[in-house]
Amino acid sequence: LACAGLFLAAGRPVAKMTLPWARSTIILAMDVSLSMRVSDVKPTRMVAAQEAAKQFLQDLPRKIEVALVTFAGSSQVAHAATLDRPALVAAIDAFQMQRGTAIGSAIVTSLAELFPDQGIDVGEMTYGGKPRGRSLDDKDKPPPLQIAPVAPGSYDSAAIILLSDGRRTTGVDTLEAAKMAADRGVRIYVVGLGSPGGTGGGTEDMPIYLQLDEPALREVARMTGGEYHHAGTAEALRSVYENLGSRVQVQTRETEVAALLALLSAAFAL
Repeated sequence: LACAGLFLAAGRPVAKMTLPWARSTIILAMDVSLSMRVSDVKPTRMVAAQEAAKQFLQDLPRKIEVALVTFAGSSQVAHAATLDRPALVAAIDAFQMQRGTAIGSAIVTSLAELFPDQGIDVGEMTYGGKPRGRSLDDKDKPPPLQIAPVAPGSYDSAAIILLSDGRRTTGVDTLEAAKMAADRGVRIYVVGLGSPGGTGGGTEDMPIYLQLDEPALREVARMTGGEYHHAGTAEALRSVYENLGSRVQVQTRETEVAALLALLSAAFAL
């Protein structure tokens, strides 16, 4: 017991312990913009991302729910949070690429999936106001729930893993969305895929899509208490996902162990 690493806090014994504190939900937010067809990451960025995501699902403990969010010019929930791995794999295989890159919208959509009672509306944030020509059957939505900001990274029940190969071209501002996640304590682990300089090849009509915006992606990770990882090859991407699979499951927490020590002492005495 003397080796338990105890220290006194407010006169009570507290131990800092590394525990397998599994998050209940992980959201995989994945870029499906047209630049994902570029082949600098073999065989293509999209195929490499799909295969890495499926391997991630296979290695992840079965008790952790996973949701899929895809984004290009807009963002949507490709599959709600579930323990059904085959259904998630089928959704990953069904990805369809589109124009545009709405990274901030993907973050907001992920938050709306994690906090359905907070009234987070990515459409409202993107376009603002109420659309004209509403049906008489439409009902006014309640205003978004006002929350008290918490410490970045302090929400233990969920995490977002966001993969992108480009930079925001539309949708919600990326850092505005990151602040929303930070205020809710949700960590975002960011994966930058492909060539930071945009030299991966492709068609001449979409050069902006080929430029990986590492400064913005790093800032998203920093603001939310997450991590940024760059993957320039399929092997590196698989390694990143494998590393993230373990990182989001185990974290250090300060846990009071006075009652536990008393119980152990009684057991030894008996």
